[in-house]
Amino acid sequence: MASLNKVQIIGNLGGDPEMRFTANGRAMARFNVACNRTWTTPDGERREETEWVRVVCWERLAELAGQYLSKGRQVYVEGRLRTNEWEDRDGNRRWTTEVIARDVLFLGGRGGGDDFGGGGGGGGYDQGAPPSGMDADDLPFE
Repeated sequence: MASLNKVQIIGNLGGDPEMRFTANGRAMARFNVACNRTWTTPDGERREETEWVRVVCWERLAELAGQYLSKGRQVYVEGRLRTNEWEDRDGNRRWTTEVIARDVLFLGGRGGGDDFGGGGGGGGYDQGAPPSGMDADDLPFE
């Protein structure tokens, strides 16, 4: 039986991406995206809630995120969910769920009003799978 693990979100970065490199030099960027939902209750009261989503990018996609994304920037992220489990110092089991990004589109302007879209592309992949990175010539901006 087939299965599907696909996530699509649009939201705003809660902070600048955190860049790291693995021991073998693979780039990784991690950032949080705020996804807002608003609705009106049957009583006519307007409500809003924010869901924070942790996103991880690898290799060239991570480098692009680190270079072009910043706090407040609106992004579209497509990827898959992954849940990590660990044991804390007190011996308690902990979990965190994150989106492993396959594509990231930079939406809106860079804060200076220049509006452009595009920008991500392959990079969030399983260990051992080949990257589908981008060349600098593939970017829709300088």
